[in-house]
Amino acid sequence: MNNPHMIWTYSGATALAAFLASLVECVEALTIVLAVGVSRGWRASLLGAGGGLIALFLLVMLFSPAFTQHLFPVAWLQLVIGALLSVFGLRWLRKAVLRAAGIIPLHDERRIYQRHIKQMGQASETRNSFDLLAFAVSFKAVLIEGIEVIFIIVAVSAARASFISASVGAAAALILVMLLGVILHKPLTRVPENSLKFGVGVILTTFGIFWIGEGSGLHWPGGDMVIPAIILLISTAALLTVGFLRKKTSG
Repeated sequence: MNNPHMIWTYSGATALAAFLASLVECVEALTIVLAVGVSRGWRASLLGAGGGLIALFLLVMLFSPAFTQHLFPVAWLQLVIGALLSVFGLRWLRKAVLRAAGIIPLHDERRIYQRHIKQMGQASETRNSFDLLAFAVSFKAVLIEGIEVIFIIVAVSAARASFISASVGAAAALILVMLLGVILHKPLTRVPENSLKFGVGVILTTFGIFWIGEGSGLHWPGGDMVIPAIILLISTAALLTVGFLRKKTSG
């Protein structure tokens, strides 16, 4: 991949996939951390969130391409990663399509926030000098929501030298959500989460198809420049599916 245009095409798509996926998961984690902070106290809640971030950072280092590329053949890695990305991408895309078509309800951060406030308020009020419950809930929220992002970061960059691009995209999303959380002190209900999941699903599915082809020995026309064409094809198919399902449900 010596062509600068190909490098920028792949690196840009990698950074975008990591940014959008991280943005979605960070918004969901922020909702829980805020709920815990408001209902149980900020010290333990923020320490739990920080602990979760540290655990995620260690996972990124452990499964970074610098480690995995020396263990497995590139072609085998491309096939496995392509299959996994396709599964993840189609799962995100399926839910986004069903929500856009009105078949399943949209993700409601305000409702989730209120539910966690209620749950934490009903929890035992017996606390020591440090609220272990608040710490554990925030830690778990950040870790669980972040594991999928870790997979995406590692997967989209494992078969090519684009780990920095993916990491920068994820870090940008994390910083953005943290700043908005500090400023607003409330869930980010106006983030178009379903649209973001739609975009992530399209991009991950595209990478999956691309890597399966690469691992199978397929020479894509134009190399990495075929990625935007695959994105356009999958987006069109998904939007047509949304229109078909809307007509079917309304009829």
